[in-house]
Amino acid sequence: MEEQKANVRAVERALDILLCFTDDTDLGLSEISSRLSLHKSTVHRLLATLENKGFLIRDVQTEKYRLGFRIWELSANLTHNDDPATMLLPEMERLRDLVEETISLYVRDGNERIRIQAVQSKQPIRRVAPIGARMPLTVGASSKVLVAYADESVAQALLQDPDWPDFVSRESYVEQLEQIKQQGFATSVEERELGTAAVAAPIFNRNGQLVASIAASGPSNRLTPEKMSQYAPYIMEAAYRMGKMMK
Repeated sequence: MEEQKANVRAVERALDILLCFTDDTDLGLSEISSRLSLHKSTVHRLLATLENKGFLIRDVQTEKYRLGFRIWELSANLTHNDDPATMLLPEMERLRDLVEETISLYVRDGNERIRIQAVQSKQPIRRVAPIGARMPLTVGASSKVLVAYADESVAQALLQDPDWPDFVSRESYVEQLEQIKQQGFATSVEERELGTAAVAAPIFNRNGQLVASIAASGPSNRLTPEKMSQYAPYIMEAAYRMGKMMK
């Protein structure tokens, strides 16, 4: 039993090491050890195993690690024909060409949203949306959509989260959720990043279940409140078509 616990703990720590690379491309032994609060000798053994299996690559000059090719081999099998990130891409491209702004697809994971697909605007000045980025549910048009149309327990848990940001009013947030459910879309102006704005709508599958949110984002001086109101029907219509494609 103790041996099994030790093995599970080793697996958890190895996965924690890999997760350190969600925000950084290159990390050294000391940095990883500090982030995980683990002894350097423990981290070194795990790094050696991950490197040996091809999940990490060590730069012999800098002594820093980066993700290895084995990760890309695994990710090649991640996308399937019924995966929303693949299935909805043509609709996202059509919406991008219609509103001429960057289009992003988000799903909720706990108290965060993840961008699982993006189509960049063709405008010279545009919102760059990296796939895989995680963002809090407390700010942003897509965040509010994913909370407004989720089970009520999601909003309640979020509002009681001790990490709720001080600059966001809970009362105002709840009011916005109600407004979103009435109008069918959400907007945000410089809530998460200065100089950016977004308008988002929910995507429901054929069974009426919320599966994702679709958003158009761009510079706030171009994507004005008036423009967002103009684009909202296009985004909701696209979200409706996308939902009909999903089981």
